[in-house]
This record gives sequence, structure tokens and C-alpha cells, in this order.
Amino acid sequence: MNYTKGATVKFALKQSLPVLFGYLFLGSAFGIMLYKAGYNWLWAIFISLIVYAGSGQFLLVSLISAKADIATTALMTLFINTRHMFYGLSYIEKFKAGKWRYPFMIFTLTDETYSVNSSILSVPENVDETKARFLIGEFNHFYWIAGSALGSLLSQLIPIDFTGIDFSMTALFVVIFIDLIRNNKGKSAIIGAVGVFCAVICLIIFGADKFLLPSLLITVVILSSFKKFFETEEVAK
Repeated sequence: MNYTKGATVKFALKQSLPVLFGYLFLGSAFGIMLYKAGYNWLWAIFISLIVYAGSGQFLLVSLISAKADIATTALMTLFINTRHMFYGLSYIEKFKAGKWRYPFMIFTLTDETYSVNSSILSVPENVDETKARFLIGEFNHFYWIAGSALGSLLSQLIPIDFTGIDFSMTALFVVIFIDLIRNNKGKSAIIGAVGVFCAVICLIIFGADKFLLPSLLITVVILSSFKKFFETEEVAK
């Protein structure tokens, strides 16, 4: 295939732009919280570089403030990010094609990166799909680090009220889901509808604090049970 580096980078950058704004805002919220906990912008960059787990990082700040022990912090972080094991399974083979990029693609597979990857049904002929997915993850990681540093620096220099900033990621997911439904009105839309239905039911049954993991489990079971039904559309394409 005649892949071109410029086309691949441009495609990856374009696909990652919706995440840019959400990560700048939510990353800033993390940076602000970390600064208020007594840690400067260098710590914000370091944690975002090494940990890179949005909800896990917010939890980390709370645990640090509460002076929790290392074991508790590790277990809580692992529990809150357990969902990554489920949706990451569908990309194992695609990521392995990246060779040396494989571990980095796993590390940068966040909720938002997964959403963007899932919305990519085809790529231009001059775009290397594997490299594009790798770059999408790296771009998103950079956005998060930049947002974290920005929030920490702003909280030191300018007294700004960031109330409601954490809603930006919820808005991002809504936009990505609507875009997926608009562009894919066949079985791909049904997959999204199944996910929403399971999430709503589990939210009612388990509550806002415990619905995520069971909703993911139920969604995976349902989609796995009807795997052949959804694969027929991919073959047709």
C-alpha cells in the first residue's frame, strides 16, 4: 500500500480533535484539584504522563488528600479502571499489528480514545490505519498532559471559578455517540443503542456509583451472544 506519513498524521489529528477540547477542560480540572491538594504543575505533568487515567487521577487526588496508604490507592485505582480490560479485548489483534507501538497503544487506550477508534469504520487508501490509531492515542495523551499543566498553572496565576468543568467529558461522550448514530444507521447504531439501554437499566438498579461495571459486563454478553448477526454487516461492507 502507498501510505504517506503526512496523510496518516493529518487523519489521526483530525480524528482526535473532538477529544482535544474535552481533555483540555477536564485535564485542567485535575490540575486545579492537584494544585489545591498542595502539588505544583510539575507533579500534574508527571502524574498525567505516568498514570494517564482520568477518573483514576481524580480519585488519586482524593486519596492523597485523605492520606490513604499505597495499597488502598492501588486497589481503588485498579477497580475504577477495570472497565478498560473489557473494551480493550476487541483491539488486541489490531494493536499487535503495531509491533513496537503495541504497548503504547494499550497504555493510551482510554474511554475517549476507544470511542474515537470505534467511530473509524474506514480510512483513506494513503493512510496507515495502525499508525493512525497509534497517533490518535498519543495525541490524546498529549492533550491530557497539556490540560493538566494548564489547569495547575492557571490556578496559581489567575483566580478562576471552574465550577461545572467536569461535565465536559459527559458532553464529549454525548457528541461522539450522536455522531456515531448519524453516520451509521445500520447495525452499528444498534450496538450503540444496546449500550445505552444496558447503562440506563443498570443505573436504575445499581445507582450512579456502581452501574458502570455491570452495564459493561451485560453489554459485552449481549453483543457476544449476537456476534454473528453484527459480523454480517462487516462482511457486506
